[in-house]
Amino acid sequence: MADSAAHLVDEVLPERPIRQWVLSVPYPLRFLFATHPSLMTQALSIVHRIISTFLIHRAGMTVKSGAQSGAVTLIQRFGSALNLNLHFHMLYLNGVYDAKGYFWPVAPPTREDLDTITHTIATRVSRYLEKAGYLVRDPEHDYLDLLPDEDDAMNAIVGASTEASDRTYRLALGPDAGRKALTLQMVPAADDKTTQPNELVSRQGGFSLHAGVACKSTQRKKLERLCRYITRPAIAEQRLSLASNGNVIVGLKTPYDDGTTHVVLSPLEGDA
Repeated sequence: MADSAAHLVDEVLPERPIRQWVLSVPYPLRFLFATHPSLMTQALSIVHRIISTFLIHRAGMTVKSGAQSGAVTLIQRFGSALNLNLHFHMLYLNGVYDAKGYFWPVAPPTREDLDTITHTIATRVSRYLEKAGYLVRDPEHDYLDLLPDEDDAMNAIVGASTEASDRTYRLALGPDAGRKALTLQMVPAADDKTTQPNELVSRQGGFSLHAGVACKSTQRKKLERLCRYITRPAIAEQRLSLASNGNVIVGLKTPYDDGTTHVVLSPLEGDA
């Protein structure tokens, strides 16, 4: 963890403002991505294109102008309760380089920006998985897809018709085939009552996007702490111990609802 963080700060991330974007995906897609890494890779590419396009537009430029941003992504697959919680920690330059190599910082996103970005991510990832045959639409909850693929993607949702019905996707394959995976509305929800008004978090169709943590170009120590956090191991060493029979005892950070405070695993399970 310490070595990885030091490498990122000293050798990879330039002395530019950095913002962390954290994306979680719906529960059915967590299992799908965990068992099909190639699908997760393609989904992450879609996410990167959407966020990069937003930053380029935020700087008053277009993708065709040659402007580029940059990011380092750490894929975490775990939760503190030993649960599968696949999510992406993305450290993005909080700005873009133009075609001549000059860096242009950008203003922070707003809640409205995050709603639009999250909705675009949910829509495009779902559309990709549908074309790949892993999701199917519920014909009773469908609408015409109006999202384009080019520079005006960020404005398309807001200008779309609000009279269309929701779109529901269901899993197409596996033992959970037919199970509802996510539901998308034609336009982003106006407000998320589970978060504070000034909190940079958006939840759309089971996707959650957080962009509230940022480091100035001079805050390298803060950036290193952030890098340590996103490169941490699945379980803290202090929570692991060995039983007399060789089994692995894992102390839970938060007890389960039934009061369980520790989980006992065989050596092979613990190694997995």
